[in-house]
Amino acid sequence: MKKVVMDVEGIERSLSRIAYEIIERNKGTDNLIIIGIRKGGVSLAERLCKKISDIEKTEVMFGTLDITLYRDDVLTTGKRPEIENTYIPFPLDQKRVVIVDDVLFTGRTIRAAMDALMDFGRPKQIQLAVLIDRGHRELPIRADFIGETLPSSLWENISVNLVADNPDLSGDEVVIEVG
Repeated sequence: MKKVVMDVEGIERSLSRIAYEIIERNKGTDNLIIIGIRKGGVSLAERLCKKISDIEKTEVMFGTLDITLYRDDVLTTGKRPEIENTYIPFPLDQKRVVIVDDVLFTGRTIRAAMDALMDFGRPKQIQLAVLIDRGHRELPIRADFIGETLPSSLWENISVNLVADNPDLSGDEVVIEVG
């Protein structure tokens, strides 16, 4: 069974609200960096970065982070890890970094992301923005900016489906599936 729980308008409203919250909490965009976690967080981070840049009429630094080798399950899954590019072409020292991901679940992905970031410098502050917080934390990690809290069962799967290179964003959705 599959159910759409957030459509394109809901996603865009959530991202707009998060963009304003990031600006407000950080008192602007000075020393602000937005970094998307591969794979699910990159498109969301790009959209947030664009919204923040449009609101503030300034360029916001943007990067991507591959956490594959920092995951605590990389050796236990039995799968050969696929490593993608990390793109952080600027120093992180004394910057305010907002990590962006699609779904916050156990917290293990975010722990891996923070470990990976530390290899690029020592940020002044790390904040977390997620589109969906589904609960079930295994680590003491919380999001600073949340699009929607969506309580779920452990046997449910939540997917954020974003249509790339589609200017009208039609087809973007958040889906919950049982099975």
